[in-house]
Amino acid sequence: MNTPPAPSERTRVRRLPARAHYDSETINGIVDAATVCSVAFQWEGSVHALPTIHWREGEHLYIHGAKGSRMLKALTTGQACVTIALADGLVMARSAMHHSMNYRAVVVYGCFEQLDEPDAKLNSLRALIEGIAPGRWEQLRPITGKELNATTVLRIPLTEASAKIRAGGVKDDEEDLGWPVWAGVIPLQTVRGTPVTEPDSVVRDAPANVLNPAAPVV
Repeated sequence: MNTPPAPSERTRVRRLPARAHYDSETINGIVDAATVCSVAFQWEGSVHALPTIHWREGEHLYIHGAKGSRMLKALTTGQACVTIALADGLVMARSAMHHSMNYRAVVVYGCFEQLDEPDAKLNSLRALIEGIAPGRWEQLRPITGKELNATTVLRIPLTEASAKIRAGGVKDDEEDLGWPVWAGVIPLQTVRGTPVTEPDSVVRDAPANVLNPAAPVV
């Protein structure tokens, strides 16, 4: 078993450090489980934090957007912080102060780099689509050169990152255990709902890989 890298001063978890994880397997798993991250950056003297879709290839987290995006412009010239949080359960205690949440979170620090080579950009965008619905890329109208040129793709290494996880049940004070109120955990999960077909869609039935990414491509 590989030893996780030592955390940096920025990634070291100081509050409840027993919940910290620094190994790439845990960090990558949380990055893959989420579809949206928040990116914090500076722009013209102000600090901003904006949500955006992301995906992972190897040891990098990727984002994309329009070439004119102020966020993407700012990220190529300075430091950034990327955060991801997944809510897994509401922890309902006997005391208001012991209510909590089961969660998985990741924080990434570093600098984004821009992908300039067209084939690299195209392959990365393919990874984004294939992560949403495996097999869909080949079914789509190909991206044009004009579209590709108008799109910026950035990536940040996951080398300076940490995860923090809370799992399990209620942690009440012993003297509160007899208090007459329900205590327990309410699980939370994100699921894909029933597809709503566009009125002008030539194909009327949503394929299985759109409903379930793990389904075989037909």
